[in-house]
Amino acid sequence: MDRDRSSGYIFLLSISFILVVCILYFARHLDDNTLTNWRWAFNGAVLARLLPFIALGTLLSFFLSKFSGFEKYPRLFLFFLAFVFVLPLWTAPEAILDVSRYFVEAKYLELHGTRYFLREWGNGIGVWTDMPVVPFFYGLIFKYLGENRLFIQLFNSLLFSFTVLLTYSIGKSLWDGEKGFYAGLLLMGIPYLPTQAPLMLVDIPTMFLFTLAIFTYIKAVESGAPFWTALSAAAIFLAIFAKYSSLLMLTVLPVISFALVKKNFRTVLYRSITVFVAAGFLSLALILAKYDVFAGQIELLRNFQMPGLKRWHESYLSTFFFQTHPFVSLSAVYAIYAAAAKMDKRFLAAGWFALLVFAFRLERIRYIVPLFPLFALMASYGLNELRNRQLKRFIAFSVAASSLAVLMGAYLPFLNKMSAVNIQNAGKYLDTLKCETVIVHTIPQAGSSGSTKVAIPILDLFTAKRLVSLQEFAAGPDGKSIEKLPLRFTWEFKLPAFYRDDNLASGLPAAVISSEKIKIPPAQIRGFLNSDKVLKEFTISSGSFRYKTFVTIFGKNC
Repeated sequence: MDRDRSSGYIFLLSISFILVVCILYFARHLDDNTLTNWRWAFNGAVLARLLPFIALGTLLSFFLSKFSGFEKYPRLFLFFLAFVFVLPLWTAPEAILDVSRYFVEAKYLELHGTRYFLREWGNGIGVWTDMPVVPFFYGLIFKYLGENRLFIQLFNSLLFSFTVLLTYSIGKSLWDGEKGFYAGLLLMGIPYLPTQAPLMLVDIPTMFLFTLAIFTYIKAVESGAPFWTALSAAAIFLAIFAKYSSLLMLTVLPVISFALVKKNFRTVLYRSITVFVAAGFLSLALILAKYDVFAGQIELLRNFQMPGLKRWHESYLSTFFFQTHPFVSLSAVYAIYAAAAKMDKRFLAAGWFALLVFAFRLERIRYIVPLFPLFALMASYGLNELRNRQLKRFIAFSVAASSLAVLMGAYLPFLNKMSAVNIQNAGKYLDTLKCETVIVHTIPQAGSSGSTKVAIPILDLFTAKRLVSLQEFAAGPDGKSIEKLPLRFTWEFKLPAFYRDDNLASGLPAAVISSEKIKIPPAQIRGFLNSDKVLKEFTISSGSFRYKTFVTIFGKNC
């Protein structure tokens, strides 16, 4: 491709990167994402503020595309860039209620140790449909570093950055370093993904463990070295017990074995079976030790979660055009054609993403987060069909720049307007008080079918104060069954004993969590307060969600 034609393509692409955002903005009513929905996050003012940054990012991408120095140090560059993407999002609140479960499980380990956690997980420690690996890691962080959200955010942000590195390494192992490098870049073209990295959830750690399992498995099958075999088995074991859906995702491993076969079929088969037997032995040991717990969880998944998938879904249009940059999705689609034309069986490893997502109708973006590295590898394969390296670099950098602009200009401001930020701000405020103990009380939701009590552990995550609850909680919303409620777990969640104190002294402040503004403390706690006056209110709300968490601090500083 000559220089004039290359410049012409870059100019047209520059215009298209701006037009894409405008088109998505005017079609934002089609986005049905349940967290970073474009209808909620975007308005005319946001678009006007965003477009100059996208134009600036595109211009910067043009200059960066002239240099190949980044590709000389791909690991360092990708790791640093991924961390930069996530770091500003540390200011966002814990926007998803599931964090309450993971926090409580981790706090049990912090307070009672690893033996207690392993013995009581699923018994004394309620676990809903959670797997033990990620809460176990969170508990170790709390125990040895401190019960501080900052450490969790650092941990998950590092896992996100390492996932980008592993994506690069997988691409390099399957094809070459160039495909791996662009896969790492294009993974950052999914703006939804970095929003999950600072949160105390299991999705980003699961993505890391899934990607680690793939990389180590490739190494084990290719080399047969005992080190890689052992590491691969351990990574598969950890991935399986990070999230139930991991087992479905790990079906890609036999596909990788097939993709790696050249003439040495028996060798590949032997090495693959060795890894699976080792991982299976580890997994079976844990399953037998906790058989009753896993059996109960599977029953809950079968009777509640599986039917619920038909009701709780997001469109593929939302996932692959609003929450993912359209250029990434289009490159992935083209990759299928390009790989088929070349009869490249190694592409099956990355293309397994499409089979899992569409054949099993995984229609909610949170359920496919761990699979996104495979999607990025697909997109990189398609992008690398271009022969002009400057053009490839320009597209990849522009996609990443656009994603960063959407993150910083739309998603982050929107997340910081959610009512969940009230819990974050209230926790910080409580830490300024001289009191060591704070009463916490919840009032039933006015517009949501969820229980407010799960907000108590989330508030605990944001404060160093000791929280004590005095109330008894209802088994469900008045006159309603909880069996099919999307937030059923919020009612079945049992507040741990460490939030109880039967000998609580009076003369304390209280944090009341509600879905509406209140001016008078609830009667149940009034006798324990050092004052009935409102000390501080936190009532931010975007108006986009029915479940709200306002926090009112009653009393006075001790």
